[in-house]
Amino acid sequence: MVNFNPKVVVKAIEKILLATIAVLTIVATVQEILQIYAIGKVTLADLLLLFIYTEVLGMIGVFYASNRIPITLPLFIAMTAISRLIILQGKGMDASVLLYEAGAILIIALACLVVRYRPQNQYEYQGEPVVEKDD
Repeated sequence: MVNFNPKVVVKAIEKILLATIAVLTIVATVQEILQIYAIGKVTLADLLLLFIYTEVLGMIGVFYASNRIPITLPLFIAMTAISRLIILQGKGMDASVLLYEAGAILIIALACLVVRYRPQNQYEYQGEPVVEKDD
């Protein structure tokens, strides 16, 4: 009888989902490039969307290389997505909405700083031993 190991099953599902996300991200990138080509004009919103796709693929690549996703990568994606939203809303948007969205970007940027400068030896990650840093 085969032993059922939930960790192996979850890891396999995780890898399959990440591969699916990578393939669909590539498809979306090709679709966006074809749409830009058909329209004959590249906008900043298009470039930011392509940058988001690139960041998603980079995040998947980092996960496959190290089995972890640095928290800053999704934060960068969020900042880029909010920036794209601001651009897409145009000049006619309410100023208070712009301030809220800019504030959200600022909060996410501050979160990136906090995460970047946190002590590295304070917690255990997914059962791995705590690594002490020699400064």
